[in-house]
Amino acid sequence: MLASAALSACSRKAPEGAESASPTTTVSTVVSESAPKSGAASTTASATCPRTGLWAVCSVERRLAQSGFVVKHVGGAAPRRAGFSVAPVAYNLGRSRLEVFIYPSESALAADVAKIDTVAATPRGAPNPWPFFSPTFVRSGNLAAVFLTENGTQAERLTNALAGSFSISA
Repeated sequence: MLASAALSACSRKAPEGAESASPTTTVSTVVSESAPKSGAASTTASATCPRTGLWAVCSVERRLAQSGFVVKHVGGAAPRRAGFSVAPVAYNLGRSRLEVFIYPSESALAADVAKIDTVAATPRGAPNPWPFFSPTFVRSGNLAAVFLTENGTQAERLTNALAGSFSISA
C-alpha cells in the first residue's frame, strides 16, 4: 500500500503551464516578485520617500528594517553633538543607540568629517562624550551615523546596512 501511495504521488501531473521547479527557481521567483515594479505600485513607495540618491530619514529607517533591525525612534529631539553641524535623529536598536546625521550634501558632510576624529566620533582632541560604549562611526554619501553598542556583530550588521553596496534609492 505504501508503494502504491508513493507511486501515485510521483506520477501526479503538474498543473498546466507549470514546469518542474527547483528550489533555486522558487527563490528567484520570490525575489523578483518583491522587487519594485514600474507604474502605480512603485509610485506609492516613492511618494513616501524621495528618490534623490541621497539619504533621507525614511530611507535610513527602511534600510535598517530590511537589515533585520527593530527600529524605535527616540522621542523628542536628540542633543546636538559637537563637531556635527546638523542635529541627529536618534533610534534605539534593541539595547543599542544609533544617532544619524543627514546632511544636505556629501560636501557638507565632508567639511564636518575633516574636523572629526572618526574613531571617537568627536572633534579632534575633545573628550569622548558617548556614554557606556565606544562609538562605531559610519559614513555613506550624505549620511554619518554613530552607533553605540557592545555587540560587535550588530555593529558590523549596521555598518553593512548603511555603508554597504546597496542602492540607497531602492
